[in-house]
Amino acid sequence: MTAPSPGILTRFIINLHYPSEDAYVEALADVMKTEYRAIVEAGFVLQIDAPDLASARNNQHRDLTDDQFRRIAERNIAAINAATEGLPADRMRLHICWGNYEGPHTHDLPLLKIIDLAFKARPQAISIEAANPRHDHEWEDLADIDIPDDKILIPGVIDSTTNFVEHPRLVAQRIGRYAGVIDRERLIAGVDCGFGTAVRSDPMVVDSIVWAKLRALSEGAAIASKRLWGNGRG
Repeated sequence: MTAPSPGILTRFIINLHYPSEDAYVEALADVMKTEYRAIVEAGFVLQIDAPDLASARNNQHRDLTDDQFRRIAERNIAAINAATEGLPADRMRLHICWGNYEGPHTHDLPLLKIIDLAFKARPQAISIEAANPRHDHEWEDLADIDIPDDKILIPGVIDSTTNFVEHPRLVAQRIGRYAGVIDRERLIAGVDCGFGTAVRSDPMVVDSIVWAKLRALSEGAAIASKRLWGNGRG
């Protein structure tokens, strides 16, 4: 079950009372403790949606340098850690994205400029956009860094903003790339972002295509599993 990060709430719920954004984020983290705990105690895996760690670089904080933005991200991750204190890491995942829209994405912050900070967050699993054509290459960058042994990686292997349906073999290829980056037991195939992040009369991806994409994800994961666990090729 998804819930917003304290950092992304600063974009959609305007601060009218607190003396600074730091104080506001701290207050939001304190409030979100209740929701996060309720989700976990109800038996769900909590997914904290934190586009403030990536897409916020281009909207809220476009006038900052990358280093200045990283300090904002560090603050927001500290808020997530405070808000999830006491919750088991393996019952949580953190989702990072560059905005669920079809566009150029030419000003996106590179994954390498934020992933080291994301690994400091308490949730065990890190969900990233990886099918987005602007970020599809970044598995190579992850191969050059150390991923903490206690983390699980969830790369998106199908896109959530177009009506193209990925072929299952393409899905399997994408999974295979990441299996060369992280142990296969710590890899989960995912979706770039949600297909229904806002109420729309004209959804970006129609329902029938959403189900076709998810079917391709399942079939592609089955192919990849056969390859990775030595049971022959799909």
